[in-house]
Amino acid sequence: MFLFKSVPSITNKELQELLAKKIELIDVREKHEFAGGHILGAKNIPLQQISSYKGKGPVYVICQSGMRSKQATSHLVGKGIDAYNVKGGMMQWQGAVKGGK
Repeated sequence: MFLFKSVPSITNKELQELLAKKIELIDVREKHEFAGGHILGAKNIPLQQISSYKGKGPVYVICQSGMRSKQATSHLVGKGIDAYNVKGGMMQWQGAVKGGK
């Protein structure tokens, strides 16, 4: 039995290309982390609240390093949602960020 199953993932570069389209991007960091800087258009749903997500996907999930977003993506995929983890998270993000809510 595998403790850490693989989840669908994309790179930060792939996310940057996808942002040219209108996509659903969820940032699962805590509210204060999100306020400190996030990708424009991202929706903040902290990891503890991810079960409240009602979308169908595709949805892209990011956090600070990629660990929380991997957990959230696994949860969403388990609910039948077309979800993708952003590997490396905000630590590897090189695009523009917006501060505040």
